[in-house]
Amino acid sequence: MVVAMAAMVLLPIEASDAGWLSDVIKGSPKQGRSAKQARPPKHVTSPKPAALARRAAAPKRHAVKLAALGPLHLSPAALKPVATRCDPAKLRILLDVGHTAESEGAISARNVSEFVFNLRLAKQIEEKLKAEGFVETRLLLTEGKAKRSLFKRVATANDLRADLFLSIHHDSVPNKFLEDWEFGGKKSRFSDRFSGYSVFVSRNNPDFKTSLSFAELIGKEMKAQGLDYAKQYSEPIMGRHQRPLLNAETGVYRYDELIVLRKTRMAAALLEAGSIINRDEELKMSSPERRDIISSSVVAAVKEFCEPRWGILGPL
Repeated sequence: MVVAMAAMVLLPIEASDAGWLSDVIKGSPKQGRSAKQARPPKHVTSPKPAALARRAAAPKRHAVKLAALGPLHLSPAALKPVATRCDPAKLRILLDVGHTAESEGAISARNVSEFVFNLRLAKQIEEKLKAEGFVETRLLLTEGKAKRSLFKRVATANDLRADLFLSIHHDSVPNKFLEDWEFGGKKSRFSDRFSGYSVFVSRNNPDFKTSLSFAELIGKEMKAQGLDYAKQYSEPIMGRHQRPLLNAETGVYRYDELIVLRKTRMAAALLEAGSIINRDEELKMSSPERRDIISSSVVAAVKEFCEPRWGILGPL
């Protein structure tokens, strides 16, 4: 009997019987039955010839041979979570500075162009990423009018075969929300009604799933720093500027028509770092402290994107 049991241990176990292995390891509830219950019936009929023929004709299933029923030893690789990883030194990150010197984007409540805010923040993000080992990070600066510059950005990103594309912007509001005021002896416009950051992705991006994951990491890190996202984009009052909210926790919206998001051939996201048309938030966005918070959030998001374990354990 001992010999027979040993022979059974060494027999192949088919994939369809894999569930039995868990019963062996955990301890099957059926083990409590009496020997009488476990004894096979006295009269066992042999399989019919037709059944044997069908079994022989069926394709063989993959078999896993077990040498013994001792503890299972899994390799370290099998214990690691399945996740995309990358080499920071080789990850090509493109930081797109929104707008151009000729087409400056929004004008802040204190008459400063959005392009100035974008360039200042993008440079700080670049410096921090390179300091963390992401040495292939590049700033993308283009010239010319708005629409033409957009296609230049896309062409450059695709030619460089970037792995990640992040467009840096600062927010405003539709004209119907603007109010007049005077600053520094000049007429200006403001809206203190809305504030906060937002992150956008396009469903038309060829790697939408990765784009969304990256955008959510950025939003998560911004939120972890105590920042709130701009909730107005999900409201009907925004009219044609209303966008579907994909994540109510992280402030990620869908904006399918954005050229820099749908035409790039890599994962892409657009960050509106904050509202510069809001007078209080503009002052914060101008401060080194707020730029440090935002740039650190982006760096943390890139680290977690590249090495998911970092987001749980912190830097190793």
